[in-house]
Formats: sequence, structure tokens, C-alpha cells
Amino acid sequence: MLHTSYIEIDRKALAQNFRFIRDRLGPQVKISSVVKGNAYGHGIETFVPLAEMCGIDHFAVFNTDEAFRIKTIRSENSEIMIMGMIDTPEIKWAIRNDIEFYVFDPARLESAIENAKRLNKKAKVHIELETGMNRTGFDKKSLQLVKNIVSSNLEYLELTGVCTHYAGAESISNYVRVKGQIRKYSTMLREFLNDGLVPKYRHTACSAASMRYPQTVMDMARIGILQYGFWPNRETFIDYLAGREDKSDPLQRVISWKSKIMATKEIKTGEFIGYGTTFLAHKDMRVATIPVGYSHGYSRSLSNLGRVLVHGTRVIVVGVVNMNMMTIDITDVPDAKAGDEVVLIGHQGEFDISVASFSEMSDQLNYEALTRLPAETPRVIVG
Repeated sequence: MLHTSYIEIDRKALAQNFRFIRDRLGPQVKISSVVKGNAYGHGIETFVPLAEMCGIDHFAVFNTDEAFRIKTIRSENSEIMIMGMIDTPEIKWAIRNDIEFYVFDPARLESAIENAKRLNKKAKVHIELETGMNRTGFDKKSLQLVKNIVSSNLEYLELTGVCTHYAGAESISNYVRVKGQIRKYSTMLREFLNDGLVPKYRHTACSAASMRYPQTVMDMARIGILQYGFWPNRETFIDYLAGREDKSDPLQRVISWKSKIMATKEIKTGEFIGYGTTFLAHKDMRVATIPVGYSHGYSRSLSNLGRVLVHGTRVIVVGVVNMNMMTIDITDVPDAKAGDEVVLIGHQGEFDISVASFSEMSDQLNYEALTRLPAETPRVIVG
């Protein structure tokens, strides 16, 4: 094993998740698979072809680097949309390669037009509206200017989308704010339509909004965390289950993370384990070292807290998680030996280490724990 751990990506689980999402959204809604953050840690180069096998042909990324990575592996018919960072020099590349991109300020809009003129090819733009997120997007005051610019340059612009993003659709605490955003988007969109500016896609729904606010699912939905088999938060899952007889989770986790035991050691009562004095052996113990540490994405805050699976038994991390390794208590797993499989995230026997439990113990979001998995860790397709 050239690497000290590897990540499994479950093909069947992904297919099940897309079936659920498609049933939820309906047949006419375009699914834009959000694969920013290295496909939420699942690996862009591994994930995108699998998603295409499930019928997905639109992928949303944050920046040009991610768009380039998809372009090198996508099928001919798949589309790419950049939602965030694209430097002015890269706009020309995007237009030349039919890459869609968000426009949320006049400078980017003007640059798109200028480059489209030079290339004699339309820029595929998504006009982002500021509805209350207060991050990026054209606000109400600048709307007339934007409409005038777009209307005057339709020979150089394809109005691929008019969009916005909700400020926390997963939580009921944001209900009033999100409902206000929904109304504001509808009002601003109507101004485009009244001027004859009809986008190919009206899109505002992320994973959370598509579950909790069905009216936000328009021509396209940007689906991120759901496709990987995770709910945006527990509240969203509970809301989905309300009134349903079947209380089972329709989503399946796509990712597992595994390593192996590097070495074992006998520890006497009263000995400290690892750096410092954070763990004192209160009995004779047997421990194992695992060649995974915080440099591999296993948070140092999981020291003396984390759990892994060995021989189908859940065991605890003891001592401080180091840069490249950690120590686990295998006292109750007498047959454990060097080379045996260790599950950091996933199933083994009757037990499971979920990303939720993994992240909650380290005070991280699911999203954060996943995207911190290093890109160089090998991804292996199973199922």
C-alpha cells in the first residue's frame, strides 16, 4: 500500500441517492451536481464519471481550477458551471470552452462581453441576484443597469441562468429570512421576464432548500450534500420524515475511509501513551498505531475521543492524534495484529462510524470533515 489509507466510493449507493433525488425533484428539473471542494472530499476525477453513469450531465464548481479538472474527464455532453472565483484572464478560457459562470458584479459582466466579442462567441452567464445572503449578487438598485447591459449585448451573451442562494435553508431559525429571499427573488426575476429576458434556467434551490422549500425548485436545482448520502443537518432529515410511516433513511453514504494497523504494543498500568500526559493507562492495555493523523484529515481534536472499527469492534483513540499517526486501544480485540483493516469512516461488521459522529466529536460540520480529506488519498470505486 503506497498510501497509509484509502477512500472507497460506493457506486450503488450513489445511484440510489440520485434515484431518491430525481423522485423528489421530478423528471423535468435539471440536477446540477455540486462538486466543489474536490466533490466534497469524494474526489472530482472519481465522482464525476460515476455521476454521469447515473444520468447527470451538469456540474457546478467554485473556481476555474475545478472546472478545468472536470473538463479533462467529462463526457462530451456534460456542462460545467463556475459559481464563484474566475479571474478576468480566465473568462476568455471559459467562453472558448463553453463553461458557464456566475456574474455578480458589473466588471465581470463587462469582461464577459468584451471577451465574447473578441472570440465571436457567446458567454454563458448566470446572473446572480442579491436577495439577503449579503455575499455576492446584484442588488435591487443595480438591477436596471444589469438589464440594460444584457439587453444591449444579447449577441454576445447567453442568459443561461438567473439565480440566488439562500442563507441557511436547512434551519427553521432562518425561515423568515429565507421566505423573504424567495419573495425578493421572484420580484427581481419578474423584472427580467417583463423585459423579455428569459433565462434557460431559473435556479435557487440547494440540497436543503429542495427538501424544505419545494417552491424553490424551478428549472434546475444545485444538489450537493444529498447526492453524497448526507442530509444538510438532522433537522432537515426530521422534517422529511414528518408524516411518513417509513422512518428509514432513503440516502446511502457513498464514502468510506480505511487504513490498517501499523504496529501493536503492550502497555503497563500507570504508563502514559503518546505525547504529553493526556492519557494514562488505568490498566494493562494493548494498543495499536494507525498511520493516519491530522495531516491526513483526522482532526487532532479527536484525541482521546475518536472511534474506529477493528474486527467489527468499536475502539477508542488514546493519546494525542499526531501529524502522521494515532494510537487506538485494542485491549478488547485480542486477535488484532499488524496489517488488519481499520475503518475510520464506514461500516465493519454490525457497527458504523458515520461522518456525523466523526465530525460532531471534532466540532466540525459534515461538509468540513469531508472536504478536509486530502486529495492525494486514493479513491477506490466499489459496488
